[in-house]
Amino acid sequence: MNARPKRTKNVEAGSPAWLTMLGRSIDAIGDEAFPQILVDALKSLTDFDYSVVFAYYQSERPFCLFHTFSPEKRIVFVDDYLKGPYLLDPFFKACGRHVDTGLYRLREIAPDRFYQSEYYRSYYVQTGLSDEICYTFYLPKGVAVVISLMRSGESSRFSAREVRLLESVVPIVVSLAQRHWKDIPEKFDLETAAGELYEERSLIENTVSTLFSKRITPRETQVVAQVLEGHSSDSIAKDLGISVGTVRIHRRNIYAKLQISSQQELFSIFFKKITTGR
Repeated sequence: MNARPKRTKNVEAGSPAWLTMLGRSIDAIGDEAFPQILVDALKSLTDFDYSVVFAYYQSERPFCLFHTFSPEKRIVFVDDYLKGPYLLDPFFKACGRHVDTGLYRLREIAPDRFYQSEYYRSYYVQTGLSDEICYTFYLPKGVAVVISLMRSGESSRFSAREVRLLESVVPIVVSLAQRHWKDIPEKFDLETAAGELYEERSLIENTVSTLFSKRITPRETQVVAQVLEGHSSDSIAKDLGISVGTVRIHRRNIYAKLQISSQQELFSIFFKKITTGR
């Protein structure tokens, strides 16, 4: 068995080497080289394999602001993602909930059954990642930006020490990035996106309703949305204020109406519709 590559940090936050990289990042604000310089600075603290930056705003399709993928990997991480799977991405959903600015690991914000969900098994595993950690912050008018640092399947997960190190520079990373990407809100059709929101419903519920509303009830729409997101029956019951038995009845009725027999088939229908119809 091949040993995993050893991860070592190169510099200390606050060291002369780090301050030099920080100065380069400041000088690059507004320049197209800024994202790569910032990522290089972070990589000098803690190693990782890939980085990607997405901007999100409500129902608008996200923008990829930067990535370090090869052309082949870009297809899965960016092109396929933007066709629809982003709707089920825990980081996208966290931005919709307007989580506090900060650093988050995937498992900290994902639903309780995310790693058993069809989104994870059918899409996320294709990325081949072993761990993902993201800086999340906001621009004017509610636009969110996520800077993702990723390790591939051959790499170890971020250690607690590495997470603390990355957390220690959150204010610096956010301040620099907010200044560099301050004009990004202009890329979104903010008025149209705001007008498309449905009262007291999540974007994924709106999408499920659009796809299946003639075949399932509003309550079943809520259940489908949460099943797709990776919530267990217990979690769904708690969120909707109903019993676990009722959730299971809803799931059986949904599968019968859609003429399917598994979560895998449900995800397959959903994924096909959003990638061909959005």
